[in-house]
Amino acid sequence: MFPAFTLRYVRLPEHFYLRFHPVPVPAPRLVAFNRPLAEELGFDLGAFDEARAAEWFSGNAVPPGAEPIAQAYAGHQFGHFNPRLGDGRAVLLGEVTDRDGRLRDIQLKGAGMTPFSRGADGRAPLGPVLREYLVSEAMHRLGVPTTRALAAVTTGERVFRRVPEPGAVLTRVASSHLRVGTFQYFAARGEHEAVRTLADLAIERHYPQLKSLEEGERYAALLEAAVGRQAALVARWMGLGFIHGVMNTDNCAISGETIDYGPCAFMEAYDPATVFSSIDEQGRYAYRNQPWLAQWNLARLAETLLPLIDADQQRAIERATALVEGFEPRYAAEWLAVFREKLGLVQEEAGDRELAETFLEALQAGRADFTLAFRRLSEAVEDDASALLALFENDAALREWLPRWRERLAREGAGSGEIAARLNAVNPLYIPRNHLVERMIAAAAEQDDFGPFEALREVLAEPFTEQPGREEYAQPAPATERVFRTFCGT
Repeated sequence: MFPAFTLRYVRLPEHFYLRFHPVPVPAPRLVAFNRPLAEELGFDLGAFDEARAAEWFSGNAVPPGAEPIAQAYAGHQFGHFNPRLGDGRAVLLGEVTDRDGRLRDIQLKGAGMTPFSRGADGRAPLGPVLREYLVSEAMHRLGVPTTRALAAVTTGERVFRRVPEPGAVLTRVASSHLRVGTFQYFAARGEHEAVRTLADLAIERHYPQLKSLEEGERYAALLEAAVGRQAALVARWMGLGFIHGVMNTDNCAISGETIDYGPCAFMEAYDPATVFSSIDEQGRYAYRNQPWLAQWNLARLAETLLPLIDADQQRAIERATALVEGFEPRYAAEWLAVFREKLGLVQEEAGDRELAETFLEALQAGRADFTLAFRRLSEAVEDDASALLALFENDAALREWLPRWRERLAREGAGSGEIAARLNAVNPLYIPRNHLVERMIAAAAEQDDFGPFEALREVLAEPFTEQPGREEYAQPAPATERVFRTFCGT
């Protein structure tokens, strides 16, 4: 059933990883399987056997051709450097070439205590597994670069976090699991040739257009490309009200994909200071801080690449500094492009940034739901803004803004129907709302009921399309179900 593995990473020198076989679980059961993604990866679904799949996706059996490893990496966690993290509960089975010729990692998360576990149990609770499955797939449907979820398996055992919970294993698919922290692991040891090996691998997998450049230029261009992708990625997050929650350097992927959906959440009432993660006590990774933390992470990547960019350290620092500082204008342009779209604008005018910022200020003043406020703009293109106004506790700022927006739309040279369709194509109606995710987790963990998971997964597969009878999925949380804290699964 599995496609053939290429084993690119395991062919690197052995200090890049530790060989590790997943630790068997007592009673694996397949509770979610992403058939469209499996087809994309080249799985033979005609030979699909659920019991056998549960064995493979739990780690009880190693798929043919796989050579499981735990990858080595370091990382800054909430600003503090840990020189040795690594896959503490994950195992890379190998890489496969999908039907479009792209190399993709297949990794089990929650596969047992690896040599990098640092005393942890190496397992994953069911709740965080289902959260990552749903949110990563929703992000994919929302057009955000992301790791994907292939399967979820319950293990028949319980793991202990805040309370005992059912155990589970997630099968994650990524363009690669190369992180800023992977580079840091070797740079901190002074192993510059290992950093070069990683840089060449990153270029080969994610930026092949750079391969023909001269050596110093090639590695500077790698940094510049990573800057561009992170700027675009975080701008997409900001346009959805998405808060990652753990933007440590070990969770910053060189590919520009969103990786690690631990305490992530989507903001409801707009407030740039919003924080959900229970472990982010200082608000380091608040919504408004995400762009600047992305740049901070890129500066840490730049530090690892200095010896490759130029043998003269001062010249290398000057070049790398200029490239990292280039994040700010890149991000500003990406942010404006995202919010122009969200306001229905195609043409570019000088006042567009101020128009977008003023709308966000109106949202904050009115404590309006971020997602629904943008969605209801499509109904307010002409005169009827009643559905939009109803979202605001205080609508004075919005009433002042609406005529300016309509005047700006009039210069677009498009009809109201076209603009409304344009707005609905980029502003989702359905997101993984925190209370719905918590309801789904409770049903699965406490009652072994995966009906809410399947229903939510089905809704989120079409986030931009109104689905009659499913109005509840578009609504903010009732006061009794508001989620103020989310928790990591480690």
